[in-house]
Amino acid sequence: MLKKILIGSFCILFVLFGMIIYQRYIFFDGKLHVVFCDVGQGDGVLLRTPSGINFIIDGGPDKKIIDCLHRHLPFWERNISEVFLSHPHEDHFIGLIDVLQQFNVSSFSTEQLDNPIPSFIFFKEVITRMNLKPRYVTAGDKFTTSDGVGIEIISPSRDLLNKTSPNGKIGESREFGSLVFRISYGSIKFMITGDSQANPLNDALSKYHDTVSVLQVPHHGSRFGLDERLIAILNPRIAIISVGKNSYGHPSSEILNLLTKKHILVLRTDTLGDIDLITNGSSIEAIY
Repeated sequence: MLKKILIGSFCILFVLFGMIIYQRYIFFDGKLHVVFCDVGQGDGVLLRTPSGINFIIDGGPDKKIIDCLHRHLPFWERNISEVFLSHPHEDHFIGLIDVLQQFNVSSFSTEQLDNPIPSFIFFKEVITRMNLKPRYVTAGDKFTTSDGVGIEIISPSRDLLNKTSPNGKIGESREFGSLVFRISYGSIKFMITGDSQANPLNDALSKYHDTVSVLQVPHHGSRFGLDERLIAILNPRIAIISVGKNSYGHPSSEILNLLTKKHILVLRTDTLGDIDLITNGSSIEAIY
Protein backbone atom coordinates (compact mmCIF):
# COMPACT_ATOMS: atom_id res chain seq x y z
CA MET A 1 0.00 0.00 0.00
CA LEU A 2 2.81 2.39 0.96
CA LYS A 3 4.61 1.50 -2.24
CA LYS A 4 1.53 2.43 -4.31
CA ILE A 5 1.24 5.74 -2.48
CA LEU A 6 4.91 6.53 -3.10
CA ILE A 7 4.63 5.62 -6.77
CA GLY A 8 1.47 7.73 -7.12
CA SER A 9 3.11 10.68 -5.40
CA PHE A 10 6.17 10.36 -7.64
CA CYS A 11 3.97 10.32 -10.75
CA ILE A 12 2.11 13.44 -9.60
CA LEU A 13 5.38 15.25 -8.89
CA PHE A 14 6.79 14.15 -12.24
CA VAL A 15 3.73 15.45 -14.12
CA LEU A 16 3.79 18.73 -12.13
CA PHE A 17 7.50 19.18 -12.83
CA GLY A 18 6.89 18.52 -16.51
CA MET A 19 4.08 21.10 -16.59
CA ILE A 20 6.31 23.71 -14.97
CA ILE A 21 9.15 23.05 -17.42
CA TYR A 22 6.75 23.18 -20.38
CA GLN A 23 5.05 26.38 -19.23
CA ARG A 24 8.37 28.06 -18.54
CA TYR A 25 9.40 27.19 -22.10
CA ILE A 26 6.13 28.53 -23.54
CA PHE A 27 5.68 31.67 -21.43
CA PHE A 28 9.29 32.78 -20.89
CA ASP A 29 10.53 33.01 -24.46
CA GLY A 30 12.24 36.41 -24.08
CA LYS A 31 9.71 38.13 -26.36
CA LEU A 32 6.92 40.68 -25.94
CA HIS A 33 3.43 39.23 -26.15
CA VAL A 34 0.48 41.51 -26.88
CA VAL A 35 -2.68 39.43 -26.55
CA PHE A 36 -5.98 40.82 -27.78
CA CYS A 37 -8.38 38.71 -25.76
CA ASP A 38 -11.65 37.41 -27.15
CA VAL A 39 -13.96 39.11 -24.64
CA GLY A 40 -16.93 39.54 -26.96
CA GLN A 41 -18.12 43.08 -27.68
CA GLY A 42 -15.48 44.90 -25.69
CA ASP A 43 -11.75 45.32 -25.20
CA GLY A 44 -9.28 43.33 -23.12
CA VAL A 45 -5.53 43.34 -23.82
CA LEU A 46 -2.74 41.51 -22.00
CA LEU A 47 0.85 42.69 -22.34
CA ARG A 48 3.53 40.25 -21.16
CA THR A 49 7.04 41.65 -21.45
CA PRO A 50 10.15 39.62 -22.36
CA SER A 51 11.00 39.05 -18.69
CA GLY A 52 7.42 38.24 -17.68
CA ILE A 53 6.04 41.57 -16.40
CA ASN A 54 2.28 41.69 -16.91
CA PHE A 55 0.06 44.62 -17.86
CA ILE A 56 -3.65 44.68 -18.67
CA ILE A 57 -5.47 47.30 -20.71
CA ASP A 58 -9.25 47.04 -20.18
CA GLY A 59 -11.18 43.95 -19.17
CA GLY A 60 -14.21 43.53 -21.42
CA PRO A 61 -17.88 43.29 -20.41
CA ASP A 62 -17.77 40.12 -18.27
CA LYS A 63 -15.53 37.35 -16.90
CA LYS A 64 -14.14 36.20 -20.26
CA ILE A 65 -10.94 38.15 -19.60
CA ILE A 66 -10.11 35.69 -16.79
CA ASP A 67 -10.27 32.75 -19.20
CA CYS A 68 -7.94 34.60 -21.55
CA LEU A 69 -5.43 35.27 -18.76
CA HIS A 70 -5.46 31.60 -17.80
CA ARG A 71 -4.72 30.69 -21.42
CA HIS A 72 -1.83 33.11 -21.78
CA LEU A 73 -0.16 33.15 -18.37
CA PRO A 74 1.64 30.37 -16.47
CA PHE A 75 -0.76 28.54 -14.16
CA TRP A 76 1.10 29.85 -11.09
CA GLU A 77 1.12 33.51 -12.19
CA ARG A 78 -0.99 35.84 -10.04
CA ASN A 79 0.89 39.13 -10.37
CA ILE A 80 -0.19 42.02 -12.57
CA SER A 81 2.14 45.01 -12.49
CA GLU A 82 -0.36 47.53 -13.83
CA VAL A 83 -4.00 47.59 -14.86
CA PHE A 84 -5.03 50.38 -17.23
CA LEU A 85 -8.63 51.37 -17.88
CA SER A 86 -9.00 53.32 -21.11
CA HIS A 87 -12.33 54.87 -20.09
CA PRO A 88 -15.25 54.07 -17.78
CA HIS A 89 -17.61 52.19 -20.10
CA GLU A 90 -18.99 48.82 -19.05
CA ASP A 91 -17.57 46.89 -22.02
CA HIS A 92 -14.12 47.94 -20.83
CA PHE A 93 -14.20 47.80 -17.02
CA ILE A 94 -16.62 45.06 -15.89
CA GLY A 95 -14.13 42.24 -16.44
CA LEU A 96 -11.49 44.12 -14.47
CA ILE A 97 -13.52 43.56 -11.29
CA ASP A 98 -12.66 39.85 -11.45
CA VAL A 99 -9.06 40.62 -12.37
CA LEU A 100 -8.71 42.81 -9.28
CA GLN A 101 -10.27 40.15 -7.07
CA GLN A 102 -8.33 37.17 -8.44
CA PHE A 103 -4.88 38.63 -9.14
CA ASN A 104 -2.34 40.66 -7.19
CA VAL A 105 -2.51 44.03 -8.94
CA SER A 106 0.25 46.45 -7.99
CA SER A 107 -1.05 49.63 -9.61
CA PHE A 108 -4.11 51.03 -11.41
CA SER A 109 -4.12 53.86 -13.97
CA THR A 110 -6.97 55.49 -15.86
CA GLU A 111 -8.20 58.87 -17.03
CA GLN A 112 -9.85 61.29 -14.64
CA LEU A 113 -13.42 60.74 -15.81
CA ASP A 114 -16.36 59.39 -13.86
CA ASN A 115 -19.46 57.48 -14.94
CA PRO A 116 -22.39 57.75 -12.51
CA ILE A 117 -23.77 54.26 -13.16
CA PRO A 118 -24.09 51.62 -10.38
CA SER A 119 -21.58 49.23 -11.96
CA PHE A 120 -18.84 51.86 -12.10
CA ILE A 121 -19.59 52.95 -8.54
CA PHE A 122 -19.09 49.31 -7.51
CA PHE A 123 -15.90 49.11 -9.57
CA LYS A 124 -14.48 52.09 -7.69
CA GLU A 125 -15.42 50.44 -4.40
CA VAL A 126 -13.43 47.36 -5.42
CA ILE A 127 -10.45 49.58 -6.27
CA THR A 128 -10.66 51.07 -2.79
CA ARG A 129 -10.96 47.65 -1.10
CA MET A 130 -7.85 46.49 -2.95
CA ASN A 131 -5.96 49.47 -1.47
CA LEU A 132 -5.21 50.84 -4.92
CA LYS A 133 -4.96 54.58 -5.39
CA PRO A 134 -5.88 55.43 -8.99
CA ARG A 135 -3.20 57.19 -10.98
CA TYR A 136 -4.78 59.58 -13.48
CA VAL A 137 -2.91 59.78 -16.79
CA THR A 138 -3.12 62.00 -19.85
CA ALA A 139 -1.21 62.52 -23.08
CA GLY A 140 2.55 62.53 -22.54
CA ASP A 141 2.68 60.17 -19.56
CA LYS A 142 5.17 57.34 -20.09
CA PHE A 143 6.04 54.00 -18.52
CA THR A 144 9.20 52.03 -19.30
CA THR A 145 9.90 48.52 -18.08
CA SER A 146 13.28 47.21 -17.01
CA ASP A 147 13.36 44.98 -20.11
CA GLY A 148 12.83 47.75 -22.63
CA VAL A 149 9.09 47.94 -23.28
CA GLY A 150 7.71 51.47 -23.52
CA ILE A 151 4.10 52.44 -22.83
CA GLU A 152 3.12 55.99 -23.70
CA ILE A 153 -0.25 57.74 -23.44
CA ILE A 154 -0.74 59.82 -26.59
CA SER A 155 -4.37 60.89 -26.02
CA PRO A 156 -6.41 62.51 -24.60
CA SER A 157 -4.83 65.71 -23.42
CA ARG A 158 -6.16 67.48 -20.36
CA ASP A 159 -7.58 70.15 -22.67
CA LEU A 160 -9.51 67.55 -24.67
CA LEU A 161 -10.95 66.00 -21.50
CA ASN A 162 -12.05 69.42 -20.25
CA LYS A 163 -13.58 70.26 -23.62
CA THR A 164 -15.47 67.02 -24.19
CA SER A 165 -16.40 66.26 -20.57
CA PRO A 166 -16.44 69.61 -18.77
CA ASN A 167 -18.30 68.09 -15.81
CA GLY A 168 -15.71 65.34 -15.41
CA LYS A 169 -18.16 62.61 -16.46
CA ILE A 170 -18.49 60.39 -19.50
CA GLY A 171 -21.82 59.24 -20.89
CA GLU A 172 -22.47 55.76 -22.23
CA SER A 173 -22.57 57.06 -25.80
CA ARG A 174 -19.44 59.27 -25.71
CA GLU A 175 -15.97 57.92 -26.39
CA PHE A 176 -13.95 61.06 -27.06
CA GLY A 177 -11.94 60.79 -23.86
CA SER A 178 -10.69 57.23 -24.32
CA LEU A 179 -7.00 56.68 -23.55
CA VAL A 180 -4.82 55.82 -26.53
CA PHE A 181 -1.59 53.87 -25.87
CA ARG A 182 1.56 53.50 -27.93
CA ILE A 183 3.48 50.36 -27.02
CA SER A 184 7.05 50.10 -28.30
CA TYR A 185 9.65 47.37 -28.21
CA GLY A 186 12.68 47.70 -30.44
CA SER A 187 11.49 48.89 -33.84
CA ILE A 188 7.99 47.44 -33.34
CA LYS A 189 5.15 49.72 -32.25
CA PHE A 190 1.54 48.97 -31.33
CA MET A 191 -1.28 51.47 -30.95
CA ILE A 192 -4.08 50.52 -28.56
CA THR A 193 -7.00 52.87 -29.15
CA GLY A 194 -9.90 51.84 -26.89
CA ASP A 195 -13.02 53.70 -28.02
CA SER A 196 -11.27 56.73 -29.47
CA GLN A 197 -12.74 58.45 -32.50
CA ALA A 198 -11.10 59.84 -35.61
CA ASN A 199 -11.17 63.57 -34.78
CA PRO A 200 -9.42 63.43 -31.38
CA LEU A 201 -7.05 60.76 -32.69
CA ASN A 202 -6.12 62.97 -35.64
CA ASP A 203 -5.51 65.81 -33.18
CA ALA A 204 -3.26 63.61 -31.04
CA LEU A 205 -1.27 62.38 -34.03
CA SER A 206 -0.47 65.94 -35.10
CA LYS A 207 2.26 65.67 -32.42
CA TYR A 208 3.26 62.04 -33.23
CA HIS A 209 4.38 61.18 -36.72
CA ASP A 210 5.68 57.66 -36.14
CA THR A 211 4.21 54.79 -38.06
CA VAL A 212 3.04 51.70 -36.18
CA SER A 213 3.30 48.02 -36.96
CA VAL A 214 -0.04 47.13 -35.36
CA LEU A 215 -3.15 49.26 -34.98
CA GLN A 216 -6.08 48.28 -32.82
CA VAL A 217 -8.99 49.68 -34.82
CA PRO A 218 -10.83 52.18 -32.59
CA HIS A 219 -14.23 51.43 -31.07
CA HIS A 220 -14.59 47.86 -32.33
CA GLY A 221 -14.51 48.94 -35.97
CA SER A 222 -16.96 51.82 -35.72
CA ARG A 223 -17.09 53.92 -38.88
CA PHE A 224 -16.28 57.00 -36.77
CA GLY A 225 -12.98 55.59 -35.48
CA LEU A 226 -10.73 55.80 -38.54
CA ASP A 227 -10.29 57.78 -41.72
CA GLU A 228 -7.85 57.72 -44.63
CA ARG A 229 -5.64 60.40 -43.09
CA LEU A 230 -5.10 58.32 -39.96
CA ILE A 231 -4.25 55.25 -42.01
CA ALA A 232 -1.79 57.29 -44.08
CA ILE A 233 -0.04 58.61 -40.95
CA LEU A 234 0.10 55.33 -39.05
CA ASN A 235 0.67 53.01 -42.04
CA PRO A 236 0.05 49.80 -40.04
CA ARG A 237 0.81 46.35 -41.40
CA ILE A 238 -1.74 44.65 -39.12
CA ALA A 239 -5.13 45.89 -37.91
CA ILE A 240 -6.79 44.25 -34.91
CA ILE A 241 -10.54 44.53 -34.42
CA SER A 242 -11.74 43.63 -30.91
CA VAL A 243 -15.40 42.87 -31.45
CA GLY A 244 -18.17 40.42 -30.64
CA LYS A 245 -21.82 39.89 -31.47
CA ASN A 246 -23.50 43.30 -31.42
CA SER A 247 -26.36 45.39 -32.74
CA TYR A 248 -24.24 48.42 -33.67
CA GLY A 249 -22.99 47.16 -37.01
CA HIS A 250 -19.41 46.75 -35.77
CA PRO A 251 -17.15 46.42 -37.60
CA SER A 252 -18.55 48.73 -40.25
CA SER A 253 -18.25 47.89 -43.92
CA GLU A 254 -16.67 51.31 -44.52
CA ILE A 255 -13.77 50.53 -42.18
CA LEU A 256 -13.30 47.01 -43.51
CA ASN A 257 -13.24 48.33 -47.08
CA LEU A 258 -10.75 51.04 -46.12
CA LEU A 259 -8.38 48.54 -44.53
CA THR A 260 -8.71 46.15 -47.47
CA LYS A 261 -8.03 48.93 -49.95
CA LYS A 262 -4.83 49.77 -48.07
CA HIS A 263 -3.74 46.08 -48.11
CA ILE A 264 -3.65 45.87 -44.31
CA LEU A 265 -3.98 42.44 -42.70
CA VAL A 266 -7.17 42.44 -40.62
CA LEU A 267 -7.43 40.10 -37.59
CA ARG A 268 -10.72 39.95 -35.67
CA THR A 269 -11.37 38.46 -32.25
CA ASP A 270 -14.94 37.48 -33.17
CA THR A 271 -13.69 35.16 -35.92
CA LEU A 272 -10.25 34.14 -34.62
CA GLY A 273 -10.60 34.21 -30.83
CA ASP A 274 -7.58 35.40 -28.82
CA ILE A 275 -4.92 37.00 -31.01
CA ASP A 276 -1.39 36.74 -29.60
CA LEU A 277 1.10 39.01 -31.34
CA ILE A 278 4.66 38.05 -30.44
CA THR A 279 7.69 40.19 -31.19
CA ASN A 280 11.42 40.11 -30.57
CA GLY A 281 11.60 43.82 -31.31
CA SER A 282 12.22 43.48 -35.04
CA SER A 283 9.55 41.10 -36.39
CA ILE A 284 6.05 39.96 -35.44
CA GLU A 285 4.42 36.55 -35.32
CA ALA A 286 0.64 36.17 -34.93
CA ILE A 287 -0.84 33.18 -33.11
CA TYR A 288 -4.60 32.59 -32.99
